Amino acid sequence: MRFPIIAAAAVGLMALSAPAQATPTLNLAFIAGTSAQAQAAFTTAANYWSSAFTDTVTVNLTVGTGALSSGVLASASSNNQNYAYSAVRAAMAADVSSAIDTAALAHLPNAASVSMYLNYTSNNPNGLGSATPYVDNDGDANNTTIRMTQANAKALGLATTPSTLLNCIGNCDAFIQFSTGFSYDFDSSNGVSSGTYDFVGLAIHEIGHALGFTSGVDILDINSTSPNFFPDALFTFVTPLDLFRCSTASAANGTTLDLTAGAGIKNFSLDNCATTLGRFAEGITHGDGRQASHWKDNLGLGIMDPTIATGETLIVTPLDLIGFDTIGWNLTVVPEPGTLALGAAWLLGLVAIRRRAKTRAA
Repeated sequence: MRFPIIAAAAVGLMALSAPAQATPTLNLAFIAGTSAQAQAAFTTAANYWSSAFTDTVTVNLTVGTGALSSGVLASASSNNQNYAYSAVRAAMAADVSSAIDTAALAHLPNAASVSMYLNYTSNNPNGLGSATPYVDNDGDANNTTIRMTQANAKALGLATTPSTLLNCIGNCDAFIQFSTGFSYDFDSSNGVSSGTYDFVGLAIHEIGHALGFTSGVDILDINSTSPNFFPDALFTFVTPLDLFRCSTASAANGTTLDLTAGAGIKNFSLDNCATTLGRFAEGITHGDGRQASHWKDNLGLGIMDPTIATGETLIVTPLDLIGFDTIGWNLTVVPEPGTLALGAAWLLGLVAIRRRAKTRAA
């Protein structure tokens, strides 16, 4: 993932405390040449996610450092698999373990397909490649298919096929690499040094994508520019997180979700925008310049924000955790959705918190 050098909110990682219980195992295989410091930081990030969840699954990650393209802080890719929407809803129903899960499931139609608000397709009734959205509820492949990372599928108890990715060491669910062209602080427990990036926070973020914080809007967004437009049935990239992506327009038109690319408020909601918990980014090409697989930038929403600045300590927020609970991960400590009714004031408070400067011995 690309991390533009743009300032955002900065506070410490949210601490978790709960009785000891079963947790997922995140197996790390390290790329040759990855320093001991980087390995320790990756391990800290993996341990964070293990402590956050109670799912008894094993996630295999190949991680490390190396040379990347200019301006790219980190790169991540995940193994993904397609499932019938009906199978995914059934898995979510079997996985209910919190009030968040119950609310999320109530929003999802108990049917073979979902309806969506869509644009930029070759068969858009408003014209070839039109930016004007339309209701797509014809039951084609894109309405009946959910695409998710293998790690997310494991959390939901769906069958996965062991496989690998380019540069992975053995079978893996994701490959994550950080650039050696930047300076990092490998221990953010007492702040992040000026001129460096929070390595542990970045690793938590990238692993978060591997765990399922992704959006099919990004596929539509980068594959829909004149003259290249494609029929909606080819966009079989709706993710579990997308099932809770809506707008006032998509809700007013009676659709389950908003998969449109482009500027405009796209909400994270468990009840089809009757209540809004947060906002999503809108896409690099047609939207706000940020990948849609993130929270909206510059609102201080959480670790899955799209940008980071040097000297900034990244944070995992209750909103992040609710997002992961919604897509199938079971939380060690479950935030109450109602606590986010205070949302705007709470998040603005986070933005106002000062970073603690880290001092080094001379």
